[in-house]
Amino acid sequence: MTASPLRIAIVGMGGFAGEHHDAILRLETRGECRLVCTCDPAMDAFTERWDALRFAERGVRLFRDYRAMLAAFGDELDIVTIPTPVPLHAPMHRAACRRGLAVYLEKPPTLNYAELASMLRAEKLAPKLTNVGFNFIVEPPRRALKARLVAGEFGAVRAVRVFGRWPRGSTYYTRASWAGRLLLDGTLVLDSPMGNAMAHLAHNALYWAGDAPDAWAPITAERAELYRAHPIQGTDTLFVEAETAHGPIVRLAMTHACMGDARDYEDVVCDNAVLTTSMGWTPAAGQYRDFTIRWTDGREETERLAGFRHLDENFRAYFAYVREERPRPVTTLADCRPFVHLNDLAYLAAGRVSRIPDDALRHERHERLGAVLEIADIDAVMARFLESGAFPSTQEAPWAAPGGTATVKDLPRLADTVAAMVE
Repeated sequence: MTASPLRIAIVGMGGFAGEHHDAILRLETRGECRLVCTCDPAMDAFTERWDALRFAERGVRLFRDYRAMLAAFGDELDIVTIPTPVPLHAPMHRAACRRGLAVYLEKPPTLNYAELASMLRAEKLAPKLTNVGFNFIVEPPRRALKARLVAGEFGAVRAVRVFGRWPRGSTYYTRASWAGRLLLDGTLVLDSPMGNAMAHLAHNALYWAGDAPDAWAPITAERAELYRAHPIQGTDTLFVEAETAHGPIVRLAMTHACMGDARDYEDVVCDNAVLTTSMGWTPAAGQYRDFTIRWTDGREETERLAGFRHLDENFRAYFAYVREERPRPVTTLADCRPFVHLNDLAYLAAGRVSRIPDDALRHERHERLGAVLEIADIDAVMARFLESGAFPSTQEAPWAAPGGTATVKDLPRLADTVAAMVE
């Protein structure tokens, strides 16, 4: 490469920060970047990782506090990556922006519409727009389909439907103090399938509904029902129907209260075709994603994406933007406003998180996941909702309770609504 390697700092060592370290090392070997420093409050717990990542050989400086790291090396960095728990994003992002650094921020940026507004203000202090790591938007087949969609090849978009069942057990909710919580020490957390593990899928849905190649559809109104099978504050199962400013209806059905293999799909229902994106896995290919077009006249097109390193390619796209080789990041903070509104309006619309009674649950013990729960007939209830818009409460599911409706004008009530849910 002719350009100098971009100088990187990574905030964190554990959790998904480990993925950032592995990706940056791969890109460093290609001459695209150089890790200058990293930090973690429990840095001494990662000595084996220091060796595996060859920190000493690479000259990586170690800190226990991100503020000390930025104070010491802020003038020697180009990009800071922040793959930390969501409640820590805003202050860390603000500190990096104040140092005049470009920021690669893991998804979601925040789950609080008011905090997002403050982050957008902080971003104005940085030399470059923040990239938010919603990894799937960078996929070449996805971007090619979006271009064809916007060009009108498939006719008008009528609906976007997302199905997500990713099993999670008790260990998932005990792994961190914020996991499964609505509030922590008086601060909004709003951890949920849509706000965390399957946030990519929700963000993807709004991307499909957007009316331009790099546009996400704004939300105008929303209906929702929220449930919990696990003993948590928040929701592990949700049903959301959103109206968008450009017309398409967006429906999402997501649950962690399930057993067996993880499965998800995104359907984009158009006048002339249905576009489906689905996740799969084989021992030979590993995880893959299929992009299928089923035309109303019977034609079918399929493209498979396998062996694609999403995090690497998102980093590379952001590096190109920072070097002024691309006009914009793949997903900006401003692009996340529809997603954050979608998340927040779900709580305002539902008004409560209804508990699933024990007699509607199947229990299983898993060596790695711990106690795993499955709601009776959950896959069928989710599929019926996505197809018809019939919420569980109108399907006469014995565990269901009706939700309600909210609009963007209700957003200022978010904190009070969530506090009442906890009480």
